[in-house]
Amino acid sequence: MREPGTLLASGRDADIFEYGETMVLRRSRRGRSMKDEARTMEYARAHGYPVPAVSEVSDDGTDLVMERVDGPVMVAAIGRRPWTVRRQGVILAELHNRLHEIPAPDWAPEAPCGSGDRLIHLDLHPLNVILTSKGPTVIDWTGAARGAGEVDVALTWVLLASGGIPAGRVKAAVLGAGRSLLVNAFLSAFDLESVKPQLPAVVDWKVTDPNMTAGECRAMRSLVRRLG
Repeated sequence: MREPGTLLASGRDADIFEYGETMVLRRSRRGRSMKDEARTMEYARAHGYPVPAVSEVSDDGTDLVMERVDGPVMVAAIGRRPWTVRRQGVILAELHNRLHEIPAPDWAPEAPCGSGDRLIHLDLHPLNVILTSKGPTVIDWTGAARGAGEVDVALTWVLLASGGIPAGRVKAAVLGAGRSLLVNAFLSAFDLESVKPQLPAVVDWKVTDPNMTAGECRAMRSLVRRLG
């Protein structure tokens, strides 16, 4: 595996570099192995789900080479074209439904809350969907697990309704009525009587995530109280 090119982006625990014309290299900054993540991506892709193709993984798992996927992330697309916010919510729901049709492999870890036999992403929100010319593609499979689809939907509901919003045009587009439109369009595809019971456990788990701010944690707990 050769050294990568220019740094393209940085996430919570990994950096993305150019790797030739058609590939990128994702490198963990914390020495975390991505072998299981790559295996999950290959499994989902084999079931027809829109995931970047995996090329190779370093021996220690800290470097993952995969297909380069070009296009704006969904949240940026909403910022540029706020009138598409309902449509983006529908697309996000479709991605959930497609994923939850896939049975989880035997080797997938159990979800931290709830139980089930579906493949779930546990971070499937507008920052992890890239809108390409061929359609939406889902990235960042770090937390993928075996569980119930309702848990995945509940978590995205919580993040859409309570998560922080990037500054600038995106923030202006998704604040207030825009956020409500996105949440409502997303939730319209699901049986909320099955999803609501998952919210308390999902929030109890998510507030332990060090990446969540104190404000976001308060908003998540407030959402649960509001919904009874």
